[in-house]
Amino acid sequence: MKLRSWFAIALTLLMTACASLPPQTGRVQTHALTDTANTRLGTAFAASEAAHPGDNAFHLLSDGTDALIARVILSETADRTLDLQYYIWHDDLTGREMAASIMRAADRGVRVRLLLDDLGTNADDQFLLALASHPNVQVRLFNPVANRTFKKLGSAAEFFRVNRRMHNKALIADNQAAILGGRNIGDEYFGASSTVAFGDLDVLVHGPVVREVSSAFDLYWNSDAAYPIDNLMRRHADPDALAGYRAKLDAYLLSEEHSPYVAQVRERLASVIQRRDTEFSWGKATLLYDDPAKITRAPGDTEGHLMSQFKALNLAPDKDMLIVSPYFVPREEGVRWLRSMTSRGVRVTVLTNSLAATDVAAVHAGYQRYRKDMLEAGVRLYELKPVASAESDRSAKKSTFGSSKASLHAKTYVFDRTRIFIGSMNLDPRSVELNTEIGVYCESAEAAAQVADGIGTNIDRIAWRVELHDDGNGGTRMVWIDTDANGNTTELDSEPGVSAFKRAGIWMLGILPIESQL
Repeated sequence: MKLRSWFAIALTLLMTACASLPPQTGRVQTHALTDTANTRLGTAFAASEAAHPGDNAFHLLSDGTDALIARVILSETADRTLDLQYYIWHDDLTGREMAASIMRAADRGVRVRLLLDDLGTNADDQFLLALASHPNVQVRLFNPVANRTFKKLGSAAEFFRVNRRMHNKALIADNQAAILGGRNIGDEYFGASSTVAFGDLDVLVHGPVVREVSSAFDLYWNSDAAYPIDNLMRRHADPDALAGYRAKLDAYLLSEEHSPYVAQVRERLASVIQRRDTEFSWGKATLLYDDPAKITRAPGDTEGHLMSQFKALNLAPDKDMLIVSPYFVPREEGVRWLRSMTSRGVRVTVLTNSLAATDVAAVHAGYQRYRKDMLEAGVRLYELKPVASAESDRSAKKSTFGSSKASLHAKTYVFDRTRIFIGSMNLDPRSVELNTEIGVYCESAEAAAQVADGIGTNIDRIAWRVELHDDGNGGTRMVWIDTDANGNTTELDSEPGVSAFKRAGIWMLGILPIESQL
């Protein structure tokens, strides 16, 4: 029996090692449609865009429920095309609500193109095959694992290739409106999870930049790394697969019809539809994104990198800079960049996850290595608390990122309260060098101030401020300042909210040579 087990393992490993991706011959390239001005969205935006020639409209989505509703409204309003690109898409309540919404779009004749990261999403291949059998739906997986039967073993065997992921998040409706930002599709991103709530930020945009978002989607969709699901599986779905999935989806959504979250979404949706007064700020926009071929190049090769495009903007704030990044590993180059700003009087504030709040502890091990250097450089450093202060739920929801069992997930950078970047890019080695990312740089004082004020008003309540204090022996010690709802402060001498055992584990991770993977 033991020999048989070893033989089975050996055979599995051999099959995994021999697996290969199918050729891309026969794959049809498709592109965004350009004649969509007469769609409902095109008609709705025409007058305001004519009044702001060359500018773009921005509507920030800091509330999770609003972020889901915005996606549903675009899906339900699209007349001709719906393009979706995501790193994660969970098979949970909000994931299924979105799936049902895009299927309704396809049923009324909308062309749906769904591009998912294979490892991030880890979706059921049979479901994707069924979805792709709809005549108006196309599904592709980015940089997929070759062996679909033994996927985990296959990903280990192909680690160096599949370690490079598509972290982009974008939804584009009729080439007229788009949503970009930090949110994937899943309950924790939209306030529907009872265990964790990600504080996140998206932006709904319309105007000329949307055509650039579509061009970026097309580049990924038609890249060598994007495999149609039926080609990857080397077969089509069974004839009754789509109907079977629809029945299961409908039954599940019906069972959730009276849940508190669905009731909340419906109430909010009815309010949005009734008012029809979504407020937009206006300004110039620059789309920044990685070339999908980045995953085939050496990590140190900066050709086509989003960060290279970011540096080319020559952003040099005069007074203030706010960095919000859940996974923050600045490395020595980043610390020098921060010091170059503080040395000329720029007030630099960084908000990232605390060890108690982060969902990726290994990243914290990389971050803490640079914490003292940043403080010595004069950076105002804050770490998000995992639980908001004991105020009412209603009050907590009004803050930009405050939430019970909170974990920061937004990636946004504000310059002088007049310009803001919103996207999928963390300031860590994985985002900069390994994964692909996308985001939009908005020259809008109104949008930038909205985020800066939303965070600045609440930051001492929702986060611990990290400082260096005199240790009495000629050196310094690190402390965490806890501020309660009444403004009272408490000084803590060790990382709050975690055990000594966890702190020791993070210290051990910090001495391992894994920073390039964080």
